[in-house]
Amino acid sequence: MESLSHAFKERSVHALKDETLQVALNRAKDGFAVKRAKAVEGLPEFDALRDRAVAIKNHTLENLDHYLERYADAVERNGGKVHWASSAEDARRIVVEICRAAGAKMITKGKSMVGEEVGVNGALEGAGFEVVETDLGEYIIQLAHEPPSHIIVPAVHKTRGQIADLFHENHQKYGLTRKLSEVPEMVNEARQVLRSKYLEADVGITGANFLIAESGTSVIVTNEGNGDLTCSLPRVHIVTAGIEKVVPTAEDATTLLRLLARSATGQDLTTYTTFSTGPKRADDTDGPEEYHVVLVDSGRSTMLADQFREMLRCIRCGACMNHCPVYGAIGGHAYGWVYPGPMGSVLTPLSVGLKEAGNLPNACTLNGHCAEVCPVRIPLPDLLRTLRHREYQLKLGLKPLRWGLAAWVWFTSHPRIYRLGTRVQARMLATLAGRKGRFTRMPLAGGWFKGGRDLPAPQGETFMAVWTRRQKERGQ
Repeated sequence: MESLSHAFKERSVHALKDETLQVALNRAKDGFAVKRAKAVEGLPEFDALRDRAVAIKNHTLENLDHYLERYADAVERNGGKVHWASSAEDARRIVVEICRAAGAKMITKGKSMVGEEVGVNGALEGAGFEVVETDLGEYIIQLAHEPPSHIIVPAVHKTRGQIADLFHENHQKYGLTRKLSEVPEMVNEARQVLRSKYLEADVGITGANFLIAESGTSVIVTNEGNGDLTCSLPRVHIVTAGIEKVVPTAEDATTLLRLLARSATGQDLTTYTTFSTGPKRADDTDGPEEYHVVLVDSGRSTMLADQFREMLRCIRCGACMNHCPVYGAIGGHAYGWVYPGPMGSVLTPLSVGLKEAGNLPNACTLNGHCAEVCPVRIPLPDLLRTLRHREYQLKLGLKPLRWGLAAWVWFTSHPRIYRLGTRVQARMLATLAGRKGRFTRMPLAGGWFKGGRDLPAPQGETFMAVWTRRQKERGQ
């Protein structure tokens, strides 16, 4: 694997210079944040719900083996089958085997981040199946042969013109030759193409936002209805989900649902919330003949046993990236793996290794906004700092940075030298800045000033010096 740390720097620079990408990101930047703020303001009990959600997830994680067994038993009582995948390789193999056993040719897929994580599409296409994404955003990036750049709006990096070009290029084989320019027209054309795929599909694959242990039910949320068609029309329905998705009861799931849409898109609830419990019964008019659930571990048990357990509370709402200044500047593809933004900066190093992805946690500004908006109160800045500390302990990263940190530790461990040094430095920098009061370049800090950034000069006194002087003036 190419080092994601090295690629992250290159991709970030490229993203900042990509004018089309910047237009797309700027259009989306404030929309989600504003909608979330309005949704939260309209629900006085929002913070109480967050506390309840944290308690639900913590309780479930502390008893995860119990609730997974309870969920699997319930699925099988209802006529379904549960498959346990300890790794991404296992998950891919299981899904391919189910599709082969079903004699499938056409496979439709709802949006599934765990499916992206384990590489389901590539495995199925490599085995000779036709795979069609049915979520509009996922369908767009499938046509573009790109990974998602956001976990809830995978094509957020695309402009309307780019999407029009993709449809014009790929839909002519269906007799749709007119190049479109308006969003409603493009949506209708995509619907027209996908409708036949739903009817032809032998297998439908969805993710799961939640798995309800008491009933063996999987829950998905969509705004397009594609999830309903994907799980009910084909003969076989496969659910792929991480083991952390299980919750004890339907009441617990509804508590989390009240937080999910508000945090993700600013809606009270998504347009469609679908509960699936096993294959169709004898008196059902529709539904799959076979129902399979693939429960994926892929490193989650390791997280469960260490200080990153809190990351398993994540409900994949995307609020952290919607409020992240770094993500807002460079988009999702710069992160180099499935999960971008703050949550990806924690998950990616844990999944692929700090040696490959150490620059991701180091890119964070630690402004704390991601933790403030997280519906399940994951302390993302603390986890990112933990990864930075781990990287330092393992002696990874650039040697000059490690040497600089070691010097800083020594410096701050000697208070008198620290105060003298910072006092001299503050006065010197204030003098060098002159009347402008800011720097546009500085030795050993060239990276900071790229892209037109400057740096305010200190006021000439350290905080400790100002505080001491004011205490003396007050006679204390």
